[in-house]
Amino acid sequence: MKMIFISPPGAGKGTHAVHVSEHFGIPKISLGEIFREEVKRGTGLGKKLDSYMKKGVLVPDEISIKTLKNRLSKHDCKKGFILDGYPRNLEQAEALEGITKIDLVVNFFVSDKTLMQRLGGRITCKKCAAIFHKTNRIPKKEGVCDECGGELYIREDQKPEVIKQRLETYEEETKPLIDYYRKKGIMKDFSGEGEIEEVKQRMLKFLEDIFKK
Repeated sequence: MKMIFISPPGAGKGTHAVHVSEHFGIPKISLGEIFREEVKRGTGLGKKLDSYMKKGVLVPDEISIKTLKNRLSKHDCKKGFILDGYPRNLEQAEALEGITKIDLVVNFFVSDKTLMQRLGGRITCKKCAAIFHKTNRIPKKEGVCDECGGELYIREDQKPEVIKQRLETYEEETKPLIDYYRKKGIMKDFSGEGEIEEVKQRMLKFLEDIFKK
């Protein structure tokens, strides 16, 4: 069960990839999370990544594919995995084919209005990277993470000007992947509109029905 979740920023793929990971017992792999950990640790790679992330542009393919290849070689990926947000362009998709075979690509979609509402209110924990929202998932105590007690903040890539750049980057470079995977016959569309729990239940049933066939 090797899957890719594709969507514009804010469509919910990251949140629901966690639910799917827990339900099916396979890891959710997000290069963004791996990269942010490198930045947090202040490694040489992290310093390079920090400049790209603050600008809202994609990390160079050679860095992404090397990092991903290393992660997919881990033991926990033997039964499958969920790639959250990778590949992001055709070059990455072609490079991925040289590493592993993908069984399913899920194309999350929501309206532009929903995207802006979700992205505009996000706040993230500096310690554990848990994501909250000013209206959709309000922390119990302002500025404090419910999960670990860490400090909540607005990431550079969640600020309005960077959000705009991220969506433009998606339109230009990532959307062609939809046609690419649809032609391969492994693309399925899924609406991410709705409350988290309702979308979660639809998503789990959606995947169970696919893999029963």
